[in-house]
Amino acid sequence: MTAVIDFQGVTRRDGGLARLDALDLKVNEGEVMALLGHNGAGKTTTMHLILGLLSPSEGRVAVLGGAPDGAHAETLRRRLGYLPENVSFYEQLSGREVLDYFARLKRVERGQVGELLDRVGLGHAAERRVKTYSKGMRQRLGLAQALLGDPRLLLLDEPTTGLDPAATRDFYDTVRGLRDRGCTVLLSSHVLPGVEPYIDRALILGGGRRLALGSLAELREEAALPITVRARSHGTDGDLAERLADWEDPRIETSAFNGHEVSLSIPPDAKLAVLRRLTDTVGVEDIELLPPTLEHLYTHFSAGLSPQQRGDSE
Repeated sequence: MTAVIDFQGVTRRDGGLARLDALDLKVNEGEVMALLGHNGAGKTTTMHLILGLLSPSEGRVAVLGGAPDGAHAETLRRRLGYLPENVSFYEQLSGREVLDYFARLKRVERGQVGELLDRVGLGHAAERRVKTYSKGMRQRLGLAQALLGDPRLLLLDEPTTGLDPAATRDFYDTVRGLRDRGCTVLLSSHVLPGVEPYIDRALILGGGRRLALGSLAELREEAALPITVRARSHGTDGDLAERLADWEDPRIETSAFNGHEVSLSIPPDAKLAVLRRLTDTVGVEDIELLPPTLEHLYTHFSAGLSPQQRGDSE
């Protein structure tokens, strides 16, 4: 299978500064990839290389089978959707007029404009001028613009900025639907709990270098962070923490919330033994297993970065 995005040893330098350093990356059709990192990590540089706005100093970039900064660029831009972090439109135009304008630029069927406005929840405001739109409404209009032409590749930079929780859920439902139709999605976000349920893999960048790449399961295995197990017993069965105080494994840490609830921090290889012990404990009525979250993994893989590598610009 030909990768939709293919970086081979890609380095991008600006003067003496390496914005991206020898990045290898393949993103396949129908995959949702999260692009994570501090300000200055290389996220924006990566997106600009994919868009053809920058060229690599070293290495090779291929997007949908060709170099995005060469003769392939014209074809690519008709098959690619992009939502920048800060969207800006002609404020005197209505929402419908904005999408009509971008449809002409992209040379796509203008008949889809009304459908897209309805899809992002702006059908009721289609004839209103953009200057009357809230920040969240402008973000929705930006998403509609990115979806013009049913793109094969969608780049989303902080896409839920300004969206309320309901609109955020609707947005990620849209992303899931696009993935199911074979669209590849690369999204950058600082709201890690929000993206976690919807991604197939995550790329963590730091100081222009790849710190980690994989599915949540693969990153958890690589990081080997402790797992949290919460157990609750009947309140009439005595103090649960006392009954679980004799662990033979010194790596297991127990915290008591009250007499009948405990939280255990355990190494991954002790999971089965702990679960067996809890299920055999009289009175335990509920067990909850909490693996490391995407936020925990991100913190772990980024821990070695220097303050200079956590800069404020990309």
